[in-house]
Amino acid sequence: MSTSDHVLLRRLGKALSASTLFLIFLGALVKSTGSGLSVPDWPTTYGHFMFTFPLDQMVGGIKYEHTHRLVASLVGLFALVLCVLLLRSNVPSWIKRLGIWAVITVILQGLLGGLTVKFFLPVWLSVLHGVLAQSFFLITIMIAYGLSVEYSGRLTVTETYEPKFMRFVLILAVMVYIQLIIGNFMRHTDSGLAIPDFPTTGGSLWPSMDQNMLARINAWRFEHGLDPVRMGQVHIHLLHRVWALLILLKLLYINQVAYTKHLNKPLIMKTLFWLNLAVFTQIALGIGTVLSQKEIFATTFHVAIGALTLGLSLLLLLRSSPVGLGDFKRLWKQR
Repeated sequence: MSTSDHVLLRRLGKALSASTLFLIFLGALVKSTGSGLSVPDWPTTYGHFMFTFPLDQMVGGIKYEHTHRLVASLVGLFALVLCVLLLRSNVPSWIKRLGIWAVITVILQGLLGGLTVKFFLPVWLSVLHGVLAQSFFLITIMIAYGLSVEYSGRLTVTETYEPKFMRFVLILAVMVYIQLIIGNFMRHTDSGLAIPDFPTTGGSLWPSMDQNMLARINAWRFEHGLDPVRMGQVHIHLLHRVWALLILLKLLYINQVAYTKHLNKPLIMKTLFWLNLAVFTQIALGIGTVLSQKEIFATTFHVAIGALTLGLSLLLLLRSSPVGLGDFKRLWKQR
């Protein structure tokens, strides 16, 4: 494979990853604006083929939902083109397999998106649609990293690794992934304001989780023209907050370990800096989402930065781990 061909693959990999993050942002915008059923048919748009729908009719919620569909189609096309080029290249087989999985995942994602419309946004389908989007984003990051100059350069040098640090980062990445699942449940069960105050929870610093707390919350919601919530929604919201605190504590511990053992590894420290920034931004956006009563862009960016946090967690894992799967398994087992 020529150098120009590899550069093309590298650029396509980065473009696919970046466009996927943008697509997650658009999906969050659709939910934040309540536009999920603005286009009630699928795969057509008000009877039109998707790409022939008149631009002058893209008004209100239609512009959000239809734009989301158009960008999703382009991301799917990116994934298909990249997969074909990968299979015809001499890149490692694991990258080719990831390319195949990317196509399979994006097709399933498109089908789930269509089914959420057909079945009028059921919670379980909507949550699965959101979680699969995050999984696809992780696949695109691994492809982009496997095609990167950085990865190629690491193949030619001898590196040392800290198995304990590697395990900590993997645990953090899994925790962030679980948090995004909880966040999806919270959004699609309308639990975003099930606890409408911060730093208090239901009117007190320590949540009592009883009927008095629920009554205070629903009194506030009634005053603000919102439907009452059930205790189950309060549980989901509180779990999201508690899990965020656990992620923050885990990240602070990883920082302490990194500043002790990895100051001589600029890539790890640089990634950790951006991960810290993403997590603190995410926490600020989460607080802002509650205090602003789910203002559209605060809520939307909260979802997008959550995906970015997951991506940076994976990137930190990739940069702190061996490039070979065999070495990864061996180091993982070390005490």
